[in-house]
Amino acid sequence: MSQKIGRNNSKVYRLVLTGGPCGGKTTGQARLCTFFENLGWKVYRVPETASILLGGGVKWQDLSEEEVLGFQDNLLRTMIQIENTFFDLAACCRQNCLVICDRGIMDGSAYLRPEQWKKLKEKNNWNEVDLRDSRYNLVVHMVSAAKGAEDFYRLDNNITRTEGIEVARQLDELTSQAWVGHPYYDVIDNSTDFERKVVRMIVAVCYRLGIEAGDRLSLDSKKRKFLVKKMIDDSELLHMKIIGAHGLTDEIGLSVVNAYPTFQDFIVVHDYLVTPNHHMQARIRRRGQNENRYQVCVVSKGKDIKNSPIFIYGTDADFSNWTYTHTIRRPEINKESPELRMQISAREYELLLVQKDVNHYTIYKKRRCFLWNNQYFQMDIYEEPCHPRCRGLIILETYTTLLGKDLELPGFLEIIKEITEDENYSMYNLSKKDFDEVSRVLPLPKADGMPLGVASGVI
Repeated sequence: MSQKIGRNNSKVYRLVLTGGPCGGKTTGQARLCTFFENLGWKVYRVPETASILLGGGVKWQDLSEEEVLGFQDNLLRTMIQIENTFFDLAACCRQNCLVICDRGIMDGSAYLRPEQWKKLKEKNNWNEVDLRDSRYNLVVHMVSAAKGAEDFYRLDNNITRTEGIEVARQLDELTSQAWVGHPYYDVIDNSTDFERKVVRMIVAVCYRLGIEAGDRLSLDSKKRKFLVKKMIDDSELLHMKIIGAHGLTDEIGLSVVNAYPTFQDFIVVHDYLVTPNHHMQARIRRRGQNENRYQVCVVSKGKDIKNSPIFIYGTDADFSNWTYTHTIRRPEINKESPELRMQISAREYELLLVQKDVNHYTIYKKRRCFLWNNQYFQMDIYEEPCHPRCRGLIILETYTTLLGKDLELPGFLEIIKEITEDENYSMYNLSKKDFDEVSRVLPLPKADGMPLGVASGVI
């Protein structure tokens, strides 16, 4: 599909993520952001202008018709300016860049009568070809849960959402119609469960942008996890030798050619939060990285590199460069436990951190993302401070449709066993503190001679 070219000859894609209320835009945006960052892209997220303004106390029912029109005029002109700011940043980026717009200009027409929309276009000298077709590369509409997934329609996860289910259906129809005519327009309905809905959205974006993601994004794809004994580190590389023109091998002849052809390292920090009951889970994450892409590289003038330098190009964590995510796993409904995942600000992260659950350790990990044999992998290396069970722990994971030994694992890693179904290796369980550790931090009152938490089944 068509694309913008940045000033540094990088690709710039402008995506609108739209849809009716409770359609999955917030979680979808967070997942899409993580996916493209792992591929080495820079991702900018344009906030929803309406939520910013409505969060300031504006209520539609308090406005006259004239005030509504004036408000929408100001909203759309503000949206254009905010978007342009991010578009300009993307054009200067040295990396390929994805700009995700939480709704776009044409969404404003869904909240106006045709004659009002026409009046605004005439006043501002706008036309729909520029606003809809030329401004954005791709539009994805996430259908509201009010249409086909009614059990999951909620108002409590968005402070500016007040629509009942019937109004939500009407708004979904209006916003979907507003974008009809865009040359690259995808609608993601509720014909699957929510996890697959989000995956279908990411697949649609990858397809339109011509990105090959392998079977990781297949609808039948499942996460598989493996316990890794050890990984290649810088000191080991110093003892490896070149065999002909084929690259690196270790002392027993195991090929490590292109061990990490191109990879990204992130510092990831997870904290679990207190929830109203044990059927829910909530956590926050911060993930940091600088902008350097890197790979293992050997430089030698001859075949014998005994006295030749080996250069390791890598990323050191830049702790001023973080993204923040808040994830909530809700109680099971119809055999599905939906996860709401939201990008949050540094300020919101600090406020939520006050609610940290003292029953859990903070999890510190280095996350290494790489492609090997056309398969996308993430490897989590657990770091101190941590529970003794996590010391030296390395977990490799990937999404794939392949079962058993049909999945070829990286040959430069020593895999101990598969742990996909082993709950002991879930991050939630790995982060749990022992009872005596919790009691030292927060003494529990007693009920009938037992700690209150034990008596009530909380622990």
